[in-house]
Amino acid sequence: MLILMSFFGTKIAIAYVVVGLILAVAGGTVIDKLGLEKYVESYVRDIENVNLEMSEMTRHERISYSKQQVKDIIRKVWLYILIGVGIGAAIHNWIPQSIVENVIGENNPFAVLLATAIGVPMYADIFGTIPIAEALFAKGVGVGTVLSFMMAVTALSLPSMILLSKVVKPKLLAIFVSIVSIGIVIIGYLFNAVSFILI
Repeated sequence: MLILMSFFGTKIAIAYVVVGLILAVAGGTVIDKLGLEKYVESYVRDIENVNLEMSEMTRHERISYSKQQVKDIIRKVWLYILIGVGIGAAIHNWIPQSIVENVIGENNPFAVLLATAIGVPMYADIFGTIPIAEALFAKGVGVGTVLSFMMAVTALSLPSMILLSKVVKPKLLAIFVSIVSIGIVIIGYLFNAVSFILI
């Protein structure tokens, strides 16, 4: 939230989180109502519930554990942040604004669809996506198009879909991708239509 707010302001950051939650709840509800449990791989259903006793940690152990968690997070995300900043810098400094506007600018009615499709094969978390999104936004790309790109990268990335395919069968995966894609596109067009309120 804080990183989003620093780049796009409070309104857009809050809107991004709220619509993401709405899409998650709505998509989960639709999948639940369709009764698709049979499309979850059988080994997932067969996993027994194991209750582990939580051990009490001393203050020193908590600090040590916290430091280790911070190191693990930094180790996992630093490369994606670097790649995201590099792509964002390239968009900002080397790609002419006219090209960006023609491809995914507000005058292109397919901009949201293109931004969503471009986001899917990418693999990054929100930290790696924000610098790219900020550069696109600075080049005049609509806020809805930018949000669609960010959501596609974080929710529909190809590596995530490959991992998800290990626990759900193809039909459920296709339904999930369809619901999320439709939701992202609707959100993108909606935000482009009301962007004057958010900026």
